[in-house]
Amino acid sequence: MGTIGFLSSQPAPVPTYGYQVVRSFPHDRAAFTQGLIYRNGFFYEGTGLFGRSGIRKVKLESGEVVQAKPLGAQYFGEGITDWNGSLVQITWQSEIGFVYDLDTFEQKKTFNYKGEGWGITHDGTRLIMSDGTPEGALRFLDPVTLKETGRIIVRDARGPVRHLNELEYVKGEIYANVWQTDRIARISPKDGRVTGWIDLSGLLPPSERAADAVLNGIAYDPAADRLFVTGKLWPRVFEIKLVKR
Repeated sequence: MGTIGFLSSQPAPVPTYGYQVVRSFPHDRAAFTQGLIYRNGFFYEGTGLFGRSGIRKVKLESGEVVQAKPLGAQYFGEGITDWNGSLVQITWQSEIGFVYDLDTFEQKKTFNYKGEGWGITHDGTRLIMSDGTPEGALRFLDPVTLKETGRIIVRDARGPVRHLNELEYVKGEIYANVWQTDRIARISPKDGRVTGWIDLSGLLPPSERAADAVLNGIAYDPAADRLFVTGKLWPRVFEIKLVKR
């Protein structure tokens, strides 16, 4: 009698990536980074904390802020992304988002959503938003109406991945900071499956980190295939290459 094989119900282990620092650039240590994108040769950054939130345009090489717009002191700014000549910013617990002209930073409109806002990006078709829930949910928004069109739960081998924060869409995957860790999840937008982990331990030494200065900020330059990362209150933005372990 032959043996009977059983397929494991557990997902296969996913790869872990380390990093190689290519370059580093100055970053405002007072910036509580909540969102970061690279567009047209500049960083666009969304910052948080009550009374200190806003959006800004920043020179890559020097870290100089060349344009800025504060958010009302009653709002705690969170992630940002761009869409069709606009800059979209969400807020933490106010259930409101703001849409600005990308060039002038003039506010064009607002929109509402239920629950918290953490990170936001887009895949060229939809806006993708994280809400920090224990369920590890990512929401999809119509970029024109800004209404929710669906959700996926992000999972790895141990179950839902909570505290997904700043997001960036990179080569068909969603990269997501996991709040209060030095890890970035690589996520399939089709089913929410974690396809890999990026371990950025040691990128900024503890001696250079203030309180709450956690990893948070991912930007991608598709034209030059450059990946940038930073954190809240970090003095540097790092261009990195991923190294498979």
